[in-house]
Amino acid sequence: MITTQEAKHIILQNTQNFGIEDIPFMQSAGRVLKEDIVADRDFPPFNRVAMDGIAINYSLFKNGQRKFKIEGIQPAGSKQLSMQQKDNCIEVMTGAVLPNNCDTVIRYEDVDIIDGIATINVETINDCQNIHQKGKDKKQGVVLITKNTIISPAEIGVIATVGKATIKVAKQPKVLIISTGDELVDVHETPLDYQIRRSNVYTLVSLLDKLNISSETRHIPDNKEVLKEKIDSYLQEYDALLFSGAVSKGKFDFLPEVLTELKVEKLFHKVAQRPGKPFWFGFADALDMSEKNVYQNSKNKKNTVVFAFPGNPVSTFVNCMVYFYPWYKKSVEVQENIQNAILSEDVNFKPNLTYFLQVKLSYRFGHLIATPIKGNGSGDLVSLTEADGFIEIPKTEEIEFTKGSVFPVITYRDF
Repeated sequence: MITTQEAKHIILQNTQNFGIEDIPFMQSAGRVLKEDIVADRDFPPFNRVAMDGIAINYSLFKNGQRKFKIEGIQPAGSKQLSMQQKDNCIEVMTGAVLPNNCDTVIRYEDVDIIDGIATINVETINDCQNIHQKGKDKKQGVVLITKNTIISPAEIGVIATVGKATIKVAKQPKVLIISTGDELVDVHETPLDYQIRRSNVYTLVSLLDKLNISSETRHIPDNKEVLKEKIDSYLQEYDALLFSGAVSKGKFDFLPEVLTELKVEKLFHKVAQRPGKPFWFGFADALDMSEKNVYQNSKNKKNTVVFAFPGNPVSTFVNCMVYFYPWYKKSVEVQENIQNAILSEDVNFKPNLTYFLQVKLSYRFGHLIATPIKGNGSGDLVSLTEADGFIEIPKTEEIEFTKGSVFPVITYRDF
């Protein structure tokens, strides 16, 4: 049995490159950018008027002039005007280009306009005020958004303003989520007394949705031959298989044996943690698998990773967040954001294992506070709705973890 640190290291040594694709920029929110977005011109691209008002030559105000004849109007989106008489002014609208021969804008609130004459009614103005200078934000050619950024609405606006109708993003992995077991029935079915509805696969689908990964689901009964036949075909088609169940020591937990027979290399089975100890992880090398004469066309061969999580719902949930999430993020070259939280009360935990403790999170004086949730073990699905995440208490000989201690936290709600 290996430690959580060893398990994470092995998983992160087996990431994949899913490739790059071009997509319309309006479909890119949540995706990982795979090119630098560069300014195609200065930002702003001209001296931009920042207030509705009049534009003048500041030197005249400085020399005592307060009345200015209105020579014209410069609307936003219209060709730049040139002021013909230095002692005149031009009315300007927010967003318009500053007229030639003008260098200062006075807002309408500080001006009285009568019979085409604008009189400035304040004693002090500043040279070049209310003008967003050309190139002040960014110069042409500079990188505005760096490669490997997760695209948000803020990035969408920048991508649009540089005229990138399509952009390069990381392709998403093709993922299949598989449940096993004769005790499981689908959501729309009424279970018998000895059955339950399958829920873990839908939890995993939703967890992957948070990464903008679309996934498919399948269910396989507790039949070794059927399991082997189905998985054999899935290994040819998907980048990652996520299993829920059939990895412990039960007489019908065939999955580890089947994966070995299918030449999926076991990289570890069982991690010193609670919940989720029976976690199995392996890798199917396309070259090794081709020896089975399964593939007729080499371009269809896939290297497939296999995450086989224990069937208890909390175990499945925490293992997906602790192991699959970092695997995916490293695969697409996104930096993982690690948060810490302060324990709000003493916790006792006797087994010498890493403990993923369910917690309710809150902020206090700018610090994230973790309050333990008392669930009923890894089978308590409902406890997930009462918590916001897990704190990771390290494997240690100690059994008491005191209030005020700081631990890494894995959140599944926004904070």
